[in-house]
Amino acid sequence: MGYRLGNRCAASATIDLSILSAPETIAGKVNRLPRNRGFQSRRRSAAGTLIGMRIALDIRRLWEFGLATYIRNVVRTLGRIDPVNEYFLVGAAARIEQLGALPENFHLLPLQNPEQSFATYLEMHKVIAAHEVDLVHVPHIFWRPLITKAPFVVTVHDLLDYMYRARTNNGMRRTIHSYMTRQVMHRAARIFAVSNFTKRDVARYFDVSADKIEVVYNALDESFLRGHATPAEQAMVRGRYQVDSPFLLYAGRISPHKNVARIIEAFSALKAELAKDGAFPDLKLIIIGDEVSRNPDIRRAVIRSGMQHEVRFLGFVPIEVLRIFFDMAKVFVFPSLYEGFGLPPLEAMAHGTPVVASNTSALPEVVGNAALMVNPENVFEISRALQRVLTDQSLRERLKAAGPEQAQRYSWDVSVRRMVEVYEQVVAEDRQRRQGRAGSK
Repeated sequence: MGYRLGNRCAASATIDLSILSAPETIAGKVNRLPRNRGFQSRRRSAAGTLIGMRIALDIRRLWEFGLATYIRNVVRTLGRIDPVNEYFLVGAAARIEQLGALPENFHLLPLQNPEQSFATYLEMHKVIAAHEVDLVHVPHIFWRPLITKAPFVVTVHDLLDYMYRARTNNGMRRTIHSYMTRQVMHRAARIFAVSNFTKRDVARYFDVSADKIEVVYNALDESFLRGHATPAEQAMVRGRYQVDSPFLLYAGRISPHKNVARIIEAFSALKAELAKDGAFPDLKLIIIGDEVSRNPDIRRAVIRSGMQHEVRFLGFVPIEVLRIFFDMAKVFVFPSLYEGFGLPPLEAMAHGTPVVASNTSALPEVVGNAALMVNPENVFEISRALQRVLTDQSLRERLKAAGPEQAQRYSWDVSVRRMVEVYEQVVAEDRQRRQGRAGSK
């Protein structure tokens, strides 16, 4: 049983309680989904690949901000460009509103158990098996085995859990985690990597052939493509958030690999240098992201640098407000130690804000020549770069012009069309294998 998400379908009150119990309806419409029509009745494209596929998309992690952005944009783009294939969204019904209106070839397969529980892991397998899908797309790395007759593809955003956070995990747990994930990577029909850097990491760390890893870039959320903030919007931010001074901006998670403590130290050094020339005396540093109370090292960095009145932590802000902060910032600073892609610098660039970013991991690949690159472990190099971007007008103008052009190089339409092509390839290969096994009997 599932729910059709389109607005043009007729309602039905039939519910298969063997699969789901007491589900909530979506927009008042509950529809029984058609069973698998079988390979023989499938239409084929001019190139001979299968079309009219049944594809399950795992949306269980819509609660996680970064992954939610990825899932939301992939699903919305599929809804816009692909009217042929059927898509089955597997996840919590309560979160489906995040995806917006979808056409009638999209269906929700709601899960009833808590999203991160082992019960949900088992329930997801039961739901997928009941609808006989041709392919499963899991949009994040995982380690628990995916038990399904259908082939699956997985998106890898980064290997942070295996390279940085792994150092703090129990040794035995880390070993098991890595081993199980390696098995998943080898069983996957294809792996989508969000950058060439991530592709190389996956191939090296999990010993996976580069041939099965497809680079499919991220792109900007539509919220950052709406043009510059209006004077009224900027006035709203000034009033609501009491922003009355020029500021540098960091936006993103606050965790050790994001290097926020060094941003604060670099800002302190910058203020001292600017003071020698009487420049930007009221310059502030605004940090948007997680609750800083969970990261006491950041507070200690502020106190140690004597920046208690110069650094402001705003916590989480909605995307609609974040885009206004990007417009208002003098410089966006992002000296992260590790990124599998790195969307925040592109978001700032889309608004013509000059960017200072790391010269490590995927960031040089993503930002190209449209940002000033620094060694993220050198506080004084970060500070000098910030001073240059603030005071060198010709450099500022070059970065402001180059940023939007760089951001426009990434497109969800291009990326998702490539995903669909890979879906077709994988399903066609699976069909050939099945026919080969049937013919050998």
